Amino acid sequence: MMKKGLLTGIVFAFIACQLMAQTIDVKSKTEPFTHYWSVGVGAGRANEGLRAGWLEHLDLVKKHCGFQYVRMHGLFHDDMFVYFQKPDGKVIYNWQYIDELYDRMLALGVKPFIELGFFPKDMAAPDSKTQMWWKGYVSVDRNNFGKWHDLINAFTQHLVDRYGINEVLTWYFEVWNEPNLTGMGGFFHGTKSDYFRLYKEAANAIKSVDKRLKVGGPATSNFIADHRHDGEIMNHSKSVFYAQDEINKQQWKGVWIEEFLAYCEKAQLPVDFLSTHPYPTDYALDPESGRSKDAIRYVHSLKDDINWLRHQLAKSKYPNAEIHLTEWSTSPNSRDRMHDILPPAAYIIKANLDCIGLANSLMYWTFTDVFEEKGGGEEIFHGGFGMINFQGLVKPSFHAYRMLHQLGNEKLYYADPLFVSRSSHTGKIVALAFNYPAEYEEKVPSSRDFSSYMNASPRKLDLTFTNLKAGTVFEIETLDKEHGNVYDDYCIMGMPHSPSREEIGALKLKAWGTTKEIVRVNSNGTLTIKRALTPWSCMLIREL
Repeated sequence: MMKKGLLTGIVFAFIACQLMAQTIDVKSKTEPFTHYWSVGVGAGRANEGLRAGWLEHLDLVKKHCGFQYVRMHGLFHDDMFVYFQKPDGKVIYNWQYIDELYDRMLALGVKPFIELGFFPKDMAAPDSKTQMWWKGYVSVDRNNFGKWHDLINAFTQHLVDRYGINEVLTWYFEVWNEPNLTGMGGFFHGTKSDYFRLYKEAANAIKSVDKRLKVGGPATSNFIADHRHDGEIMNHSKSVFYAQDEINKQQWKGVWIEEFLAYCEKAQLPVDFLSTHPYPTDYALDPESGRSKDAIRYVHSLKDDINWLRHQLAKSKYPNAEIHLTEWSTSPNSRDRMHDILPPAAYIIKANLDCIGLANSLMYWTFTDVFEEKGGGEEIFHGGFGMINFQGLVKPSFHAYRMLHQLGNEKLYYADPLFVSRSSHTGKIVALAFNYPAEYEEKVPSSRDFSSYMNASPRKLDLTFTNLKAGTVFEIETLDKEHGNVYDDYCIMGMPHSPSREEIGALKLKAWGTTKEIVRVNSNGTLTIKRALTPWSCMLIREL
């Protein structure tokens, strides 16, 4: 007698491989949608944006992925030389480095999504705690809230003077980064009330320049399903670690969101946008070991989290506030090897398509491996966040955003694994098919799956377009394990620790080496496409 588990597995695999026949009339009614995935993207710290490689990578993602804004840490860090306090107490502001960064970004067509932080050393508490390899000062000095207000006011006025009010009105001012992460290694050494005061001073300073300027927060970290952040500072004794078979049964909520909205309402403060970081992971303490242990949520966690945020706004004083998810990826770990390989591409495409219309932006963290939170990577592929590595090799995550960017702005059809769009400007059809395997529904892929991610179900695409003009040409482009997945090509090369210029040149060609084929619409105005979708593969079908 066949065991139940084996039988279930066979049925599961059979269903996953079935033909999924879709017939799409390209003249049928559409729904408009916005490319919220290309509104913004993250980067490490401001000073890194002064480097040639960083700017080259930004130019690349602007041209191919369409990102409109970049958000980064460290704007007021001492390596930007913003704040000089003289012996007599007088403060001199120096904007040269920020001007250089913003001038170059704007020249490339990218605006800043401004993260206000961290403290200049002379404004932070004495013996301030520091965060990251570059030692950002994060300890609040309650005697210096006035200085913080003055800095933000002077900075905002300078931006308006330099770039003009009409330009700066299109920018966003986000107060701090993940202030709920207190304690050793945290991003804010102070209390919840301290952060709220920090927000109050910044918001009032910005609005004193022009009330129309956009300010928001609280920029808190991943959602939680316990009470560790209920108090004034994070309390690890209230952390609850959920086993993988329990994690998706919990009620997850955003950190400090309800308290932040309530505080701002009571203090009559503006909230033009709400921001947080809905990574599909959690790092609560394991009660058995007392150590942090990563837990990974299911593929629909992003949609759950955004809907929770929407509900909080709907019942608040700020129902019209925008939602900007200013960091997001498969994990918030800059040494997660999954960032370098194929699976995040299918996850990026599926998660973004599933959440169309729910948020104003979802910002991938980050666009480049010119990134030094833990210092530079020891290898050219070290699990860095970037969709482009230090040497300029584009990863599968880059191709995912490049493909999303080529979609039209009208939805004709969406049912996993196929999204079909039409452009209201050209009338042309662009579709995306992808295989996010059913085996990973309950758990977003992580570094644990690095060597086994291809042990998943294939799918088959059976697609017919009708009502096309006879002879119309389409291009079918495929990203899969063998094509456009440059880490595998690096392995085939022998994984040289310091590749030569010739080897980097060869890898760049491989990184762009997705497969492409041309097909034509028949005389009846129909086009049928039947293709196998291997695990994690992504296919762009584009009318030329």
